[in-house]
Amino acid sequence: MADLYTVNKSPFEKNSLEDVIRFSGEGASILFIEDGVYGAMAGTAVSDLVANATGRKFYVLGPDLKARGIAEDRLIDGVELVDYAGFVDLVVENDKVQAWL
Repeated sequence: MADLYTVNKSPFEKNSLEDVIRFSGEGASILFIEDGVYGAMAGTAVSDLVANATGRKFYVLGPDLKARGIAEDRLIDGVELVDYAGFVDLVVENDKVQAWL
């Protein structure tokens, strides 16, 4: 199994997203939560960074996306929407969880 990384800071405020992509290994899962959900949006300055991060699976927490008024159709292709139960499933399915602040 691999590791789950959570990103809760906007990529337009902090470099957490760039760092987690650089330091995460093959097979890692990366979950956008809180203001980190902005990193899952298509058509932004960081969308190519996410789209080109091969070997990693990206997820976004639906309630946090909704709380910020971001529609699901704004997501980068391949980013999977999860609810709280899906978040729990990701925690269980991975060896460890690393919060990337």
